[in-house]
Amino acid sequence: MPKLLLVDDEDKFRISLARRLELRGYETVALDSGMEAVKVVRNDPEIDVVILDRKMPGVSGEQVLKEIKEFRPELQVIFLTGHGSVKSAMEVGRLEAFTYLEKPCDHDRLIEVIEAARANKAQVMERLEIPHVEKGSLYKWLMGSHNSRPGVIILGLLLFLGLILLPAPQRMTELLSARKTNSANDQHLGYVSYSKLKMGESITDYYARAYRLGEEIETEDGMGKTHRMTIEQSTFRAKVMLGTLVVAALFWATGALPIGITALLVGVFMYLLGVMRPNDVAAAYAKDAVIFIFGVLALSRVISKTGLDRRIGLLLLGPAKSLPRLLFIFLPLMAIACSFISEHALVAFIMPMFMLVYMTSTQREGIKKDHALAVIFVLSLCFAANCGGPGSPAAGGRNAIMIGILADYGIAPTFGQWVKYGLPFVPVMALVIGAYFFIVMRRKVKVKELNVASIVRQASHKIGPMDRKEYITAAVLVGLILLWITASDTLGMGGPVIMALVALSLFRILQWKDIAGIHWEVVALYASACAMGKGLASTGAALFLADSFIGILPDFMSSGTGLAMATSLFTGIATNFMSDGATVSAIGPITVPMATIADTHPLMVGLATAFASSFAHMLIIGTPNNAIAYAMAKDPVTGEQLVTLADFLKHGFVVLLLSFAVLWLWTFWGYWRWIGF
Repeated sequence: MPKLLLVDDEDKFRISLARRLELRGYETVALDSGMEAVKVVRNDPEIDVVILDRKMPGVSGEQVLKEIKEFRPELQVIFLTGHGSVKSAMEVGRLEAFTYLEKPCDHDRLIEVIEAARANKAQVMERLEIPHVEKGSLYKWLMGSHNSRPGVIILGLLLFLGLILLPAPQRMTELLSARKTNSANDQHLGYVSYSKLKMGESITDYYARAYRLGEEIETEDGMGKTHRMTIEQSTFRAKVMLGTLVVAALFWATGALPIGITALLVGVFMYLLGVMRPNDVAAAYAKDAVIFIFGVLALSRVISKTGLDRRIGLLLLGPAKSLPRLLFIFLPLMAIACSFISEHALVAFIMPMFMLVYMTSTQREGIKKDHALAVIFVLSLCFAANCGGPGSPAAGGRNAIMIGILADYGIAPTFGQWVKYGLPFVPVMALVIGAYFFIVMRRKVKVKELNVASIVRQASHKIGPMDRKEYITAAVLVGLILLWITASDTLGMGGPVIMALVALSLFRILQWKDIAGIHWEVVALYASACAMGKGLASTGAALFLADSFIGILPDFMSSGTGLAMATSLFTGIATNFMSDGATVSAIGPITVPMATIADTHPLMVGLATAFASSFAHMLIIGTPNNAIAYAMAKDPVTGEQLVTLADFLKHGFVVLLLSFAVLWLWTFWGYWRWIGF
């Protein structure tokens, strides 16, 4: 039974309205005090809607509304008052009340508003990321909702406890206790700090010494102190990191907790279970790669704020005057642009233009629907944007994560090196995507003539010429890319982007509220990925996993290009079921040491992992690009979904296979062999 809270100081009106609402099937709590209403809201989560009087003795309805929203921002409040005013209505709107009704209000109208408020509550909860758990059974409680899945949380914690309490595998003990001999047969050649191990020192010895863990003892020469750890203590910490990896991957894949909370949970495990000292855990969270992704997110907001993203989108659409030009000129340009600029912003801008072209073209042809044309517009745009990922480190946070992982091994590529290995893949893959849709869908398209150029000209006219802020932002963006290419080996990846943000702030283009409004949960995700990678590598857990995977691979995939193919295949499949950043966070710390064990350049395997994390074509949950395009792919008149989930699955599967083919044949067996590592 829906539960309402009715707050009004007029006794007769309150009692009468409460009875009428109860006759309509509502459970009603009726109060005459605003402060009592705040107490009820705080302690009764069953309240669905509040009906609130504005003018009451002691405290105003506006103040009660403010207090309610502080404790329950998702709760819908209906103002019902006989003392209405324009000023009051404005204040109510500012405080996000659902609506404002004046007494006397028609009872049927009030019921309609109550039901609308109840329906809107679920949408508000989703927007505010507040868990909504259905009542009725233990199963529903366990399944929960996005960002609150008790069953998955319990499963994750049980798996974590099982991993750390079970005896350490014999192979883990061997790897962590083996002594360095500087021979080619050393079992721990893939350890992140193998070169720093002293002769005769084991991973356990180095781990204790480098991170000052375990028992403090005098050095052999009596001149100082060092630290010593037993193999049991060492393997325990390695098991903690394995458990952390399992829990983080499970929670990120299922949405059991908000992304940012899972990111913090990684640090909690590392702090409480002694994987590193507090300062070392904090340092692991604050790498250059984290500063880089923070800066890129802030810069993306500036580009969108100034309208430069729309300008770039119009520039890309300029040559698309026909279907072949759309597929073979626009798509490669779009993919290359997505290598350097937020693909989410470009997709979000271009999709409405595609829908406008679609509607105009079908109306001119006198047809109601052209499914093939809609599929070409939506899916080719999504897939081209996805495949821009390998082009540069700026293409996505997954690349920043991989740079952080590679940095732990002392082989992080510069911006220019990444572009050299990744950018040639992008236009070729975009052309393959264009060719696929041209061959498969061209004969099914009902519209014979596309007037894309005309729509572009109209959009350009609406935007008008570039203004001062756009010119400055464009100049700063070009300068940033040049710094990344020429000076990232000395300034890092984060330094130049911070300089760019300061420059934009000096020109009064960037404001602090722009920075405060970025998706901090994404920054937290990449920070935790760096910390988790550091913990897996330093404890030897990553080495153990890598050694285990190498042992089960067939011979032709156990080293060299075959290993790059195996890791990209695994990553490409996984990224369709969890976010690209979470995929690299979980898989990257394992694949890089696999390369060292297999006598393969770690950069080859690391880049293969990062590149394949862009192949999230099959499901709309794989990447925000897919979700944005799917949400916008609706007929504006009928509201019909023009592109279905089945379209994504069917065509996405084929494009996923084509992505592997291009990555393996053109990249791994092609120009990578020519430029070398």
